[in-house]
Amino acid sequence: MNATRLLAINEFVDGLRNRWVAACILLLGSMALTLLLVGSAPSGSTGAGALAISVVSLASLSVYLLPLIALMLSFDALVGEFERGTMLLLLTYPVSRWQVIMGKFFGHLMILTAAITIGYGGAALITVFTTDSGTVGWQAYLTMMASSLLLGAVFIALGYLVSVIVRERSTAAGAAVVLWLLFVVLYDLGLLGILLADHEQQISQALFSFLMLASPTDTYRILNLTAFDTVSQAAGIAGVAAKQGFSLPLLLSLLVGWIILPLLATIGLFHRREL
Repeated sequence: MNATRLLAINEFVDGLRNRWVAACILLLGSMALTLLLVGSAPSGSTGAGALAISVVSLASLSVYLLPLIALMLSFDALVGEFERGTMLLLLTYPVSRWQVIMGKFFGHLMILTAAITIGYGGAALITVFTTDSGTVGWQAYLTMMASSLLLGAVFIALGYLVSVIVRERSTAAGAAVVLWLLFVVLYDLGLLGILLADHEQQISQALFSFLMLASPTDTYRILNLTAFDTVSQAAGIAGVAAKQGFSLPLLLSLLVGWIILPLLATIGLFHRREL
């Protein structure tokens, strides 16, 4: 575990050196603060706090930004080391291949944790002290921050899977873009197309719910929009979670599963890959 911890710290320090951490904090913080301040206007008329109302817009923002940031962090984590020849040097040390994967994973997760905590958390503190609603809705906001970290971890793990499969860094970059488009844009468009084409309404609500939960981005969106009544009322989908059986433990378990499975696949492929 010492090797894993050292590799994680090294990845985090590299992120500091390359200004990844600062860039992520500035991007998430500025966008979150803008949405929080703009979204606080209707809080008085809805009876919900500014923090709860802002979860709706921040969840939509995070679906686009966090997967992109995570994939940019991770797409060359392995293939880049192979191209530079540093992977062979790294494995000459007393470190297992699974420790290399997990060390990089925790290091990149530390970068996202810092960005989300400072960016989203700092914006929330400013909102608490500058609006009349105070800390109303803080549970929903903290849940959004925690699930945002899980969403980022999902795409870090998927980025590693791409990075261990391909042989060139440029290919990994292209595959990461395709992966982002697939889960963030094309999957939802495909579901919409299926609904529009289903004139005889053969697709049941249960089947459609299953199709939505098959995507980590939709799982994340459903979690944040339905877990708390104040947020679901602001989003106009109150009661959806209860009707469809979407419980918070179920949605969190699905996101954790999306993290574990790609990591296990990456470790398995990495053990079989020749240096």
